[in-house]
Amino acid sequence: MYKPGRLLFSIHSWLGLITGFFLILLGLSGSMLVFMEELDPVIYRSALAVKPEGTPLSLDSLYHIITTHYPNLDGIAWMNPEASPEHSYQFRLYMNDMRLISYDLGAININQYTGQVLRQGRSDDLEVGWIEWLFQFHFSLHLGMPGAALTAIFGLCMLASLFTGVVVYRRFVWKVLTFRMRINRKSWRTVTSDLHRIVGVWSLGLNALIFFTGFWLNLFAFEKKTWDNETIPTPANTLAQVSLQDLYGQALQKAPDFTPDYVYLPTQPQRKFSVRGYYHDENRLFSGSNAIVFDAYTGKFEGLTRYSDLSGGEKIEATVHPLHVGNYGGTFVKVLYVILGLTPGFLSVTGFLLWWRHKRKKTSKRLITATR
Repeated sequence: MYKPGRLLFSIHSWLGLITGFFLILLGLSGSMLVFMEELDPVIYRSALAVKPEGTPLSLDSLYHIITTHYPNLDGIAWMNPEASPEHSYQFRLYMNDMRLISYDLGAININQYTGQVLRQGRSDDLEVGWIEWLFQFHFSLHLGMPGAALTAIFGLCMLASLFTGVVVYRRFVWKVLTFRMRINRKSWRTVTSDLHRIVGVWSLGLNALIFFTGFWLNLFAFEKKTWDNETIPTPANTLAQVSLQDLYGQALQKAPDFTPDYVYLPTQPQRKFSVRGYYHDENRLFSGSNAIVFDAYTGKFEGLTRYSDLSGGEKIEATVHPLHVGNYGGTFVKVLYVILGLTPGFLSVTGFLLWWRHKRKKTSKRLITATR
């Protein structure tokens, strides 16, 4: 019969073995996506750069170009309203191919001075570059709703692995934190074991945070309504009846100390025009629910939401996304997220090596016993 300690060690080992490969992929992709906003304009600069020529086209003209190319959309999001004059405007496309095993995101870049489409297509087939492909892979494994649910489950498994690891190695935690644990270089096993403990302890807090927030962000994948909507064909676009450029201008007037970083353009009547972003006197960590909302079919102002106006529970939920992506503390925090984002893969590899060595040792003992 298993002793409690052995049972927890066994659970810790099997959780790592079962999810290890996927945690390596999620960790690597997440680390690269931390600098997604910075990498995309650099890597695809030759394809996405534009020459400033007069005044940019209105948001209404760009909206018309997109909806002409895509007559059945769930919505459009302007992803870089802060773009420099030399960088094209990028829009995310919310589509629906009525298949559960594909998550329907796309992107389109338009020269805002000429209206020329520079790139367009789905995010899951590399038509718009590997960064967009990686973004969709990170939360759905390119398996649609089942993939999003599976990623959330992997997040829970990692949390369980972290918890069992703390209990199993609890006597080493304080030694590591007080720098009293040294790496024993006697053999590859001792080196691997000590590195596994040291890296596991120092990355524990942020890994728990990242995997919990990742799980929370994918909770939509467990809602029956969300699965049902994936199989319903998207109706033809119902275009906005008022000027989106005017609504955008009104939004900025209502909050002059506000910097937009996401603008939603509705193509279905049940959706609202919204401008999201951050205020100059707040950290990006607390900007998750900032929104200025209008009805794009009547022009009615629907409301302005600030983080400071939310309830306690709503404030906690509003910080989930910033905490997961690490966009709230400048370059230092992003680099920290990149480094610690690689640790689940490292822990999976070292954990596998320790398990493999332990398994070989047990097999050898059985063989020796059997030959006596």
